[in-house]
Amino acid sequence: MKFRVAREVIADAVAWTARSLPPRPSVPVLAGILLEVQGSTLSVSGFDYEVSARSEVDVSSTDDGKALVPGRLLAEITRALPPHPVEVTAEGSRLEIRCGNARFSLPTLPVEDYPSLPSLPSTAGSVDSDAFAEAVAQVAVAAGRDDTLPMLTGVRLEIEDDRVTLAATDRYRLAVREFAWRPETSGLSAAVLVPARTLADAAKTLTSGPEVVLSLSSGGSGEGILGLSGKDRQTTTRLLDAEFVKYRAIMPNESASHALLPVGLFTDAAKRVALVAERGTPLRCEFTPGQVTLRAGGTDDDGQAEESCDVEFDGDPLTIGFNPTFLLDGLAAVHTDRARMDFTSALKPAVLSGHEEPGEDGAVRPGSYRYLIMPVRLPG
Repeated sequence: MKFRVAREVIADAVAWTARSLPPRPSVPVLAGILLEVQGSTLSVSGFDYEVSARSEVDVSSTDDGKALVPGRLLAEITRALPPHPVEVTAEGSRLEIRCGNARFSLPTLPVEDYPSLPSLPSTAGSVDSDAFAEAVAQVAVAAGRDDTLPMLTGVRLEIEDDRVTLAATDRYRLAVREFAWRPETSGLSAAVLVPARTLADAAKTLTSGPEVVLSLSSGGSGEGILGLSGKDRQTTTRLLDAEFVKYRAIMPNESASHALLPVGLFTDAAKRVALVAERGTPLRCEFTPGQVTLRAGGTDDDGQAEESCDVEFDGDPLTIGFNPTFLLDGLAAVHTDRARMDFTSALKPAVLSGHEEPGEDGAVRPGSYRYLIMPVRLPG
């Protein structure tokens, strides 16, 4: 195998593929990146039996072939190369990299021991890449990180014809986002649970092309696979074989009061007041007509902070406490200048959503993003 390629091209392809490599692989070959040249195309691949990643780039090749190289080391080397064309040659058990005056010689891993990458399932549909990345980021922030509860570490992806709904929860908050997409066939209906971390990484890095193509297969006993592909890149992940919570039953259908918050001003105030909130200490929010007062801190021996912010509030005065990190995560995800927060009572979940300004007809359309957050019981 021998080829020549621009430094930034191979560095980008290797770095993207290396993101999916396991930090502690079960067998040594899974720490490798597979380089395969056919004609003028170089494929850069990684696979750990759960997640696969594959990137294709154009190269000038004189010999086809393939080599398996330690992935993270290759990523560090290609990122550090000088700004010159890169020549790569694989002979025997060594891979040689030349770039300007720099030369590296790396040992290769046994290609015959490397597992075959899964093929992409049948295409389900496509969505604009930027819209998909935004939707996934808004929801994945609420996914759990405790691997002992796999049903909470995933994002529920539901397809109903031309609408997709994403949902995630860690038991303390719940994020739901709906968006339109272009299904391959009309009347498509499916519901799967996708690892949140993998989905978020893939959605964020597949924005180089105009759209992302979703491919889906649902087998039994956790054998389902989700495929995502964009310009010159594709990734697959095994689906989680776990039952997601019935989140629609959790989301309140009505509220006793609501506030319209200026997201920028309210976020800045919450960040300042939260500076004195120790771990596990709630941010106290006192809503009255026209104003919210934020307080944090405990006894005289602790730091204390207080700040008021103008808001529109409709309802009886309400005092409610929130985990400041969870509240700020929701505010960062609404992506509108103003946010609406609906309350049932001080001890029941509140729902944060983006507030769309009235259209030309004067009507206010409901936002497609909802973020439910559990309150924290306040002392006294």
